[in-house]
This record gives sequence, structure tokens and C-alpha cells, in this order.
Amino acid sequence: GAYVALHQALQTLVNMGVVSSIPLKSAVAATSVGIVHSYMLLDLCYDEDSDAAVDFNVVMTGKGEFVEVQGTAEHKPFSRETIDEILSLAEKGIRQLFEIQQAALKAM
Repeated sequence: GAYVALHQALQTLVNMGVVSSIPLKSAVAATSVGIVHSYMLLDLCYDEDSDAAVDFNVVMTGKGEFVEVQGTAEHKPFSRETIDEILSLAEKGIRQLFEIQQAALKAM
């Protein structure tokens, strides 16, 4: 994803001597989560997002900190319990993205 491309570009600048080190504090990844036809889904496609009763975008650092949490009730309000469930699913998906990012960086 974008983080891997940025890391690779910065590594190129380090290799060229333009910068002395990669100036990133932590990895970053994002996903969407929504409730579609009463099912909670991770990484919504366009059609799922269009049909979602609730949808969130969540961005986190590799340290487990939230950068952005943006959610919308499209049809009716949702509970705090729903927010907690959505954030848990988002965090699980983002942890998987971090694993994929690290594997991609190691392969370079």
C-alpha cells in the first residue's frame, strides 16, 4: 500500500545520501468497516459502502494508536456497543495490514 511505497521511496533517498535516515515514527494503515444488511463487514467495496447502514473509516499507527476515526449512521443512530465492535474489527484488520506491510518491506 501507500505506506510501503513511501517507505521504499524514503529508503531510496537514504541510499542516495539525500537524507540520513527514514524519518517515519510508525507505520500507518487504514480500513473501512460497516454494517450492511445487519452484518458487520471489514474493508467495504463500493457496493457494500453504498448499502451500509453504518460505515466507519479507521486509520491507526503501528503502535496501536488511532490517527482517524470517522463514522456515519446512514439510516438510524447506533449504540456505543456498536462503535466498540466496529473499532475492534477495524483494529483486527489493520493489524493484518501491518503484517502484510512488514512482509513486503522485508522482501525488498
